[in-house]
Amino acid sequence: MKKILTILLLLPGLSFGQTHEANIKKIYDTELSAGHTYDNLRFLCKEIGNRLAGSPGAAAAVEWTRQLMESYGFDTVYLQPVMVPHWVRGGKDVVKIVNSQKHGTLELSALALGNTQGTGPKGLLGQVVEVKSIDHLKSLGMQVKGKIVFFNGPMDPTKVDAFEAYGGANAQRSSGAAEASKLGAIGSIVRSLSNRIDDIPHTGNQRYAADFPKIPALAISTQDAELLSDLLEDQSDLTLYLESHGQMLEEKLSYNVIGEIRGSEKPEEIIAVGGHLDSWDVGEGAHDDGAGCMQAIEVLRIYKQLGWKPKRTIRAVMWMNEENGLRGGQEYAKVAKEKGEKHIAAIESDSGGFLPTGFSSTGTDAQREKLASWVSYFLPYQVWSLNKPGGGADIGPLRDQGPILIGLEPDSQKYFIYHHTEADVFEAVDQRELELGAAAMTALVYLIEQEGI
Repeated sequence: MKKILTILLLLPGLSFGQTHEANIKKIYDTELSAGHTYDNLRFLCKEIGNRLAGSPGAAAAVEWTRQLMESYGFDTVYLQPVMVPHWVRGGKDVVKIVNSQKHGTLELSALALGNTQGTGPKGLLGQVVEVKSIDHLKSLGMQVKGKIVFFNGPMDPTKVDAFEAYGGANAQRSSGAAEASKLGAIGSIVRSLSNRIDDIPHTGNQRYAADFPKIPALAISTQDAELLSDLLEDQSDLTLYLESHGQMLEEKLSYNVIGEIRGSEKPEEIIAVGGHLDSWDVGEGAHDDGAGCMQAIEVLRIYKQLGWKPKRTIRAVMWMNEENGLRGGQEYAKVAKEKGEKHIAAIESDSGGFLPTGFSSTGTDAQREKLASWVSYFLPYQVWSLNKPGGGADIGPLRDQGPILIGLEPDSQKYFIYHHTEADVFEAVDQRELELGAAAMTALVYLIEQEGI
C-alpha cells in the first residue's frame, strides 16, 4: 500500500514534467519548421537598415515593428514615448599618418565614436602617444598635453568568453577621451574592440567628462592599430591628422514599442522579453540588435500560432536608444514603477543571433536556483548553462523592482567581428542559429509563465 501511495503522489509531478517537455518540443518544432524570425530580420535590415536613435531609420523601425505586432493579433500593442539623444556623424571620418619615414602619408581605417564632438572640416594635427590602458595614460600625466592619445590595449585573447575580454578593454573606448582630455590631450584614437585582426573599424559609445574639453575620439581598425604601434617603435615623433564631423543635435521624441499577451490567471505578473531597436549608423544592425528584437516578437507570435494563452502576461519590448544613451530602458523601468507594475522576470537578447548556449541571470538566490532547476528541459536542444551571472543593459534599470534579469547567451566567439561595424548585416546571421535562439527564449518564457519564478 505504501508503494502505491508513493507512486500516486509522484504522478502529478511526473505528468507536469512530461507536459513541459512536450510543449517545449512544440515550441522548437514550430520555430524550426515555420518560424518568422529570419524573414522579419531580413525586412528590418534590408528595407529599413541602420537605426541610430533620432534618425529616420529609427522612426521607420518603430512604425514597422508596431504594425508587425498588430498584424500578429497581440492583445495590446502601443508606443511608449521617450526622449533620445540625436547624434549625427556628419561626414567622412579620417585618421591619417602624415610624416611616416616608411610610408610618408598613410590613411588608416577609422570611424568616429558615438556622441563625439568632431573636429570640423579643418581637422587637427598632433603628435601621437601610445598607451595600453587608462592606468597607463594616468601614469604619463601631463606628458600627453597637446598630443593625440592612442589607446592600444587589445581584448585579452586568453579569455574564452569574448564578452569578458570585451569588458576588460572597453574602458579605453568609453572613457578614454574623457580621461585624456583631463590631462590636456587634444584628441584620442582607440584600437577597435575586436578579437580579430582585420581592416574594419568599430564604432561605439563614449562619454565626456563634465567641465573638460570635448576632444574628438575615433577608432581605428585592429590591423591599423598594429601598424601604428609598429611604426611608433621606430619613430616616436609620428604626427596624425584627425578629421571628423560628429555633433550632438537637439533631443528627439522616439518610442519603445511594446506588445503583450495578457495572462489568463495572473495577468498582473509580467514577463518582459526584448531587445534594443536602435543600432549604430553603420551596417544594418543585424546581430546588434535586430536579432534580439525579432526573437522577442517571435516569442509572442509562437504563442498565437499554437493557440496558447499564458497564465501570466508576456510582453515583447523593443527598447530604443541602448547604444548611445540607454534612455529606452530607463524610461520603461520608470513608467513600470509609476504604474506599480509587477515584473517577475525580464529577458533580453543582445549578444547576437548566434547559436544559443544558455542564459545568464541576476536575481535572488531563490530565483536563480529556480532558473537553474530547469536545465534538463533545455539539454535536448544543446542549451547547457542556466547558472551564469549576467543580464542585460536595457533590463538593468528594472533591477530594484525585484524581477530576475535574464540574458540569452549565444556562442560569443564571432560576435566582436561584427559588433558596431559596417559588417553587421543580415547576411552575417545564420537562419538556424537565429531560430534556435528564438525557440530557447520562448521555452524559457513558457516555463516562467507556467510556474512563476
